[in-house]
Amino acid sequence: MLVLTTPSIEGKKISRYFGLVSGEAILGANIFKDLFAGIRDIVGGRSQAYEKELRKAKDIAVQEMIRDAQNLGANAVIGVDLDYETLGNGSMLMVSVSGTAVLFE
Repeated sequence: MLVLTTPSIEGKKISRYFGLVSGEAILGANIFKDLFAGIRDIVGGRSQAYEKELRKAKDIAVQEMIRDAQNLGANAVIGVDLDYETLGNGSMLMVSVSGTAVLFE
């Protein structure tokens, strides 16, 4: 599955637009407690454990979006947008991704 942030696929013709597809992943409060308990891994102002969990949440959200696109018969998702939001007074972090499912030739 081709996943692009651009609104088109260079050199390819889009033959069908299926519409919006999305995916979400939420990190709960427990993950933050666990990560702060392991604060020792911070090097140069960056927490490797925290970054790893955010990457994992992003991957889950993207895979959900891809699954939605495949179910529609798409072979690409264009115009992809990735967002991070806090929920519940900052006790949870939501990663959401959305784009347009298309079929290209």
